[in-house]
Amino acid sequence: MTVSQSDRTATVPQDEPPQPVRGLDKAGQSLPDPGGARPVDEWNPPFSGDIDMVIARDGSWLYRGTPILRDRLVRLFASILRRDGDGDYYLVTPVEKCRIAVEDAPFVAVAMEAEGTGRGQILRFVTNVGDRVRADGDHPLRFAEAGDGQGPKPYVLVRGRLEALVARAVFYDMVDLAAVEETGEGRRFGLWSAGIFFPMAREEDITP
Repeated sequence: MTVSQSDRTATVPQDEPPQPVRGLDKAGQSLPDPGGARPVDEWNPPFSGDIDMVIARDGSWLYRGTPILRDRLVRLFASILRRDGDGDYYLVTPVEKCRIAVEDAPFVAVAMEAEGTGRGQILRFVTNVGDRVRADGDHPLRFAEAGDGQGPKPYVLVRGRLEALVARAVFYDMVDLAAVEETGEGRRFGLWSAGIFFPMAREEDITP
């Protein structure tokens, strides 16, 4: 029997997780608090190898190039994700540690809520996998150069070493709330949240 190239292109079944991550899925289901992040920093299993899994820049998860469409499965994987000191990303359970690839940040901040004004302002973000985080000293904002003429790329630290890239539409909302403040490095355009000023750019670099 001749097998066509299209027949060889496997799709990820949406009623069960792909191999070889099925073991991670089963292990994750047995863990407490299925709706939140797991204590991955407390787990030190042996390295189990690499998985052909990628978190794309838009926050979508792909296995062997095919999107994983089940939201429950994506959130499970996100809850056991860890970034180690080597800069790599791993899915971690008490018994397995598998490395995956991340194109930019593992999460995307898709919504923002602003409470208060000025120095009393508090910014809260919601990620594509359901995390809710307040920008503060433990969850700082940082701004990197996009390199494409689109201005700075904002990130917020979600937990551990895991960041969320702020979606462009949310970034425009952030700009509307920004102010100019005098800092130790000169006048900076940035944002207040939880009593902390997060510089975004030099005042002179902001286009009127």
